[in-house]
Amino acid sequence: MASSLTCTGVVWAFLSFLCAATSCVGFFMPYWLLGSQLEKSVSFGTFRRCSYPVRDESRQTTVMVEQCGRYASFQAIPSAEWRICTVVTGLGCGLLLLVALTALMGCCVSELISRTVGRVAGGIQFLGGKCSCGVGMGT
Repeated sequence: MASSLTCTGVVWAFLSFLCAATSCVGFFMPYWLLGSQLEKSVSFGTFRRCSYPVRDESRQTTVMVEQCGRYASFQAIPSAEWRICTVVTGLGCGLLLLVALTALMGCCVSELISRTVGRVAGGIQFLGGKCSCGVGMGT
């Protein structure tokens, strides 16, 4: 197998893939915020939630649904900030994954990644990392 990457590039490609995969898993998991409500453990992320309250109109009470799921629609996400976070984090994860997969292909295909392409990919990866990490941390 021919490679267009140096040893540093190969290490970068594998670390990039691991970081992108970790970011994507973190994005899809609903464990960003943990707490309790109505004496039940609850958690939610940008577009998924576990153990959430719903109004039972027949009994006129609030009951806890003890299952995980995504919001029914984009507008059902509780606030505008969480909707923005969902979009920006999703775009960041997409950019990170795109660059990481391209870098991994560079390990197998010769002349795929030049010095200029590597620098541009690193810039895109930096931007994607800022999108997926910066928003979720409140910065």
